[in-house]
Amino acid sequence: MKDIEEKISVIVKACADKKGFNIKILDISELSTVTDYFVIVSGNSPNQVMAIADEIEDKMDLASYELLGKEGYREGTWILLDYGDIVVHIFKKEEREFYGLEKVWADSRELTMEDII
Repeated sequence: MKDIEEKISVIVKACADKKGFNIKILDISELSTVTDYFVIVSGNSPNQVMAIADEIEDKMDLASYELLGKEGYREGTWILLDYGDIVVHIFKKEEREFYGLEKVWADSRELTMEDII
C-alpha cells in the first residue's frame, strides 16, 4: 500500500502544482480488474489540461514510476495516463461534466489525501 500511497501523493501534488481542481481519488479495486484507483482532475482549458498531464509525467518519471500508456493528449480535453494500478483522468471542465466518471463509478470508495497519508 505504501507504493500506491506514494504514487497517488506524487500525482495529486503535480495536479495541484498546475492548478488542477476538483481532484478526486476513487478506489475501484473492488469493481474493476483493470486498475485499482482512478485519480480524476479538471483544468479550465486544453493548455492547462496538457500542462497538468506534463507535470504528472515529469514528477512520476522523477520518482521512477513508469507510464504504461497515454491517450488524448493531442486534443487536450480528456487525457488518460495509465500507471497500471492507477489511471489518471485529466479533463477539461466541460468534458468532465459531460462524461460524469464519478457517476459511472458511483459504487467506488472516494478517498481523501488524509486516507492516503
